[in-house]
Amino acid sequence: MKKLITLIITLTATLTAFAQDEPKVKFSGYLETYYGYDFNKPADHNRPGFIYSHNRTNEVNLNLGFIKAAYDSGTIRANVAVMAGTYANANLAAEPGVLKNIFEANVGVKLSKSENLWVDAGIFSSHIGFESAISKDCWVLTRNISSENTPYYESGAKISYGTQDGKLIATLLYLNGWQRITRQNGNNKPAGGLQLTWKPTDKITLNYSNYLGTEGADSVRVNRFYHNVYAIYQVTDKFGLTVGFDYGTQQKLKGISDKNEVISPVVIAQYKFADKWAIAGRYEYYEDKNGIFISTGTPNGFKTNGYSLNLDYSPIQNAVIRLEGKTYDSKDKIFVRENSSVNANTTLTASIAVAF
Repeated sequence: MKKLITLIITLTATLTAFAQDEPKVKFSGYLETYYGYDFNKPADHNRPGFIYSHNRTNEVNLNLGFIKAAYDSGTIRANVAVMAGTYANANLAAEPGVLKNIFEANVGVKLSKSENLWVDAGIFSSHIGFESAISKDCWVLTRNISSENTPYYESGAKISYGTQDGKLIATLLYLNGWQRITRQNGNNKPAGGLQLTWKPTDKITLNYSNYLGTEGADSVRVNRFYHNVYAIYQVTDKFGLTVGFDYGTQQKLKGISDKNEVISPVVIAQYKFADKWAIAGRYEYYEDKNGIFISTGTPNGFKTNGYSLNLDYSPIQNAVIRLEGKTYDSKDKIFVRENSSVNANTTLTASIAVAF
């Protein structure tokens, strides 16, 4: 904690001094507290192991809080943000030292005077999925299973190009691995990815993202190939629909062609029924029979339906108070309630989030 406080003070002092000479530096922040209640009543207050955001139960806690500084001169850009919260504890547990507290840290250079062509390097948000770590920006308070089990963040370098009308953005990435800042020990093969985002109108967003890399040390490493597709359609000012589908494969063993698979469709609908109120519902299904990401040790593996109902109240534009009920229904008895294995898991989660 002392190292984090020192890092924040040093960062703030440096950027504040720089900002006095260069007005292009902007400061912002985000803070989200939450209370979750799991009806299975886990004794250690932890949600099931495949959940990494809002993962504590029967306690009030900080999910994510960060302070960010952003610089943009038109040809050079940089972002740095330091964070704390249960999100950081769960998602960056494998990272060393103060890297556990880095939400993002990257710098970019514009490669063309006339075209929107950039190269960026550092730590940045994942290019996979439509739900981010910032809950306020998502239609439902907690993340869907596929978002929880794909990277929230990544490190490496990327080249991005955007058309002048802003309708198409293409990004090619060189990465250190699957949700990694530091490379996996013994693994010397880089990873990569592609993202294509097309906005034919102001109301429609279409996205395809993929990831290709290896898992494990070089002597036993297996190939992982992951695809994410989604569409967001803001039908009216009040009603929106998001549809997503994930499909991934991973070699069973190095040197053989046999692969394990994971699939996950997601549908979310949101309706703003008053100026400050919105309701959203989500259905999801996640199948990981052979435990690429979620291992159960049961005959059918992880085959789970999820149902969520979310209510939002936004008293002011930059703040939201949220309540979500969610139920998981699994084919096998993969959850625990009072020392017995059960098929279902139900939670209620409330949060207050403020962006500033």
